[in-house]
Amino acid sequence: MLILVLVVFFTTVTLAQDHSGQYSQTDVVAGARVYAGLCIGCHGPNGAGIGGIDLRRGPLPRASTDAALTALLSTGIPGTGMPSFRLDPNDTRTLIAFIRSGFDSNTTAVPAGDASRGRAIFEDKGACLSCHRVNTRGRDIGPDLTDIGRARTPAAIQRSLVDPSGSMIPINRPVRAVTRDGRTITGRRLNEDTYTVQIMTDDGRLVSLVKSGLSEWSVSTTSPMPSFKDTLTPDELIDLVAYVSSLKGTSQ
Repeated sequence: MLILVLVVFFTTVTLAQDHSGQYSQTDVVAGARVYAGLCIGCHGPNGAGIGGIDLRRGPLPRASTDAALTALLSTGIPGTGMPSFRLDPNDTRTLIAFIRSGFDSNTTAVPAGDASRGRAIFEDKGACLSCHRVNTRGRDIGPDLTDIGRARTPAAIQRSLVDPSGSMIPINRPVRAVTRDGRTITGRRLNEDTYTVQIMTDDGRLVSLVKSGLSEWSVSTTSPMPSFKDTLTPDELIDLVAYVSSLKGTSQ
């Protein structure tokens, strides 16, 4: 009896994962690009980058069918690091094909982005120079990206583009200081010690403050940087990651 129950249970789970569906190789290959553009930063190249979740092998209780996975992509999972995505229906279909195919061995390699196209996106559609500096170009509102490719991996860069708040390092968190004479300063920390803090303000000024002269001090966990997951296509994100990853302190 126990053996029968176990057989029924595991058969039900296997069927619930919907892996037996047929997906065209064209869709699987296209889905690999969507995955590389939106998902690989958190879930990793093999789908097991988040503890307890294995997109390649399953089981996926929250997304046991294609319809459930489609709904999960559009709503995200509130209270977790899983955001919602406003995907083109074709991108949704191909992404599901890639996941359900078990990360077909012919498509697991991360598609290579084009750094030259990524630079055009960085400077135009992404408007990244309006906040960030690369060498002598841009502004100092956000972190200097001149050599970001040395400090952060492509996966980390991809995460910061898709989920800026979730991937923000503590020193880059927005801060708000109010001095005892009533001045309010907002921006990001450059340096902080026990007694002082240096802030790059939202208008690009460097301000040094003595903590004992502050009446209020707060640090936000919400990044001012917008997420590009809904404004750039997966292919554009791949190219943008390629360009940003190439920034290693050399002339650009």
